[in-house]
Amino acid sequence: MNIQEFSFGNFRSFKDINTLNLSAAKIKSKDKKIDINNVINQNDNISLLKSKAIYGANASGKSNIAKALVTFIRIINSSVKDEKVLYLIDSFKLSTETENEPSFFQMIFWINGIKYRYGFEANDKSISAEWLYSTPNQRELPLFIREQQEIIEIDKTNYLEGFKLVSLFSEDSNENEIFRDNSLFLSTVASFGFGKLSKELIESISSITVISGLGHQGMYKIAGDAINDVNKKKYIIDFLKNGDIGIIDIESVEITPDNFSDNSKDEIKKVFKEDEKKKLLLSIRKKFDDKKEVIENASFPFRLYESEGTQKLFELSPFIYGSLKNNIPIIIDEFDARFHPLLTKKIIELYNNQTNISSQLVFITHDTNLLSSELLRRDQIEFVEKDKYGASHLYSLVQFKGIRNNASFEKDYIQGKYGAIPFLGDFNKLINGGINA
Repeated sequence: MNIQEFSFGNFRSFKDINTLNLSAAKIKSKDKKIDINNVINQNDNISLLKSKAIYGANASGKSNIAKALVTFIRIINSSVKDEKVLYLIDSFKLSTETENEPSFFQMIFWINGIKYRYGFEANDKSISAEWLYSTPNQRELPLFIREQQEIIEIDKTNYLEGFKLVSLFSEDSNENEIFRDNSLFLSTVASFGFGKLSKELIESISSITVISGLGHQGMYKIAGDAINDVNKKKYIIDFLKNGDIGIIDIESVEITPDNFSDNSKDEIKKVFKEDEKKKLLLSIRKKFDDKKEVIENASFPFRLYESEGTQKLFELSPFIYGSLKNNIPIIIDEFDARFHPLLTKKIIELYNNQTNISSQLVFITHDTNLLSSELLRRDQIEFVEKDKYGASHLYSLVQFKGIRNNASFEKDYIQGKYGAIPFLGDFNKLINGGINA
């Protein structure tokens, strides 16, 4: 699946509806190859971007874009089975206009050449509106429109499964166990055997991968499990080798601390409890003699000996593999954390590449080295900035008039030409008036 737009509003630091737009603008880059490598030709009228960079000052609201997407996905995936999932909705609290209003979420996406537009409005207790449109040809068709608990429009021909469920509703009942006010209609239809289209849409949306760049135990476990698959392991090892970190292999061994010598036990116990049986990942590196010749391979507990950057690269690798192999969009927050600038550039080039047919990468970063017209088009660069009322705003570089296609994006950004930079105070006062006082 491919994302064309994701819109959200009245969510955390975003008061108004903002749109992360992955449609390609009708612009030309300095290097024609960029316009070929960085763009997905969806059809004769629509082209999509393979990657998108998001910049902004600290606390500008960049991470809230990823959080909005996670909230959208989790509510779609869980609203039927989890009656409390709407607690994830967190409205903009700094205005009386929005504090009691519902949050807005909508995605425009493509599956098998058909465009869909799906969204809903909700607060942390109930869903107030929901809609699904499709564009199988030139004209957009409303498959269903919901207001509160009422389906006010439904397409019997193109969304028969939804019509079937509506026919089960009792008009005289004030409460319906099938269709709750805190449950999405799309998710409800998908829970039935006849809800094939609904299930396909939910599975596609749920496949979107959103990753925090700081890593967590779940990602490490997924990466560890991935090396049990021959194809995934080969990709992961090649991924690490190309990252120039010196690892030639990774092995998984099932152990307890008793499997190791007394000298190693203290280190192994840091990884897991003494009586616990676990799979321990070992990184394999070459060992050299005094003549600089390889004499054997040495193994080390991965979590104890590898740097945070290496661990992040390892944790990220199976998600990159799945994204590129299965055309799954991936969104990475804190993308540049613990990575060298040359490494982040190479990962972006995996997506901005002719061999990548339609996979998409959205990354949130502070790495200004990536702000280059030789790597990204103007429509691939977004900024987030907070106004004086505490509301975040998302806007694209392509919206600025008069920016040449060979301009120094990085230099202009640092100089404040595009906004979205911090307004820093006089740090010297912290020395003169603070430490030395």
